[in-house]
Order: sequence, then structure tokens, then C-alpha cells
Amino acid sequence: MNLLSHWLAGHVGDDELRRELAAADTSTFGTGERQAVDELRAELAGGAARGDLERVVRETLEALALGT
Repeated sequence: MNLLSHWLAGHVGDDELRRELAAADTSTFGTGERQAVDELRAELAGGAARGDLERVVRETLEALALGT
């Protein structure tokens, strides 16, 4: 979650976010959490615009914080 917050604040770039998400082990996540991370990975891989990525990052943070 720290990485996502740092990305939103502009302290981390897309490449680092992409690398860290690729290495993240989501096997212990709930279904909603895993789906949120997978969606974010897909958006990053597809070259989504910053505004679209911000929305998905915020949704991912929410899913991770709530444990859904």
C-alpha cells in the first residue's frame, strides 16, 4: 500500500510500480484484493493514461485497506 501511495504522490514512477506489482505475491489476498491488483497490472501493461491509472490505484488501495 505504501508503494501505491508513493505513486499517487509522484514519488515513484510507472516503471517501478509495474516492477513491484509484477513481483508481488497475491496468493494470500482475498478475491477482491487480487482482482484489484490484477486490474491495476493490466492497466499499467496497457499504457493507460495517468488519470485512469490514478482511479485504478485508488480503487486498489481501497480494496487492500478494506480487505475485500
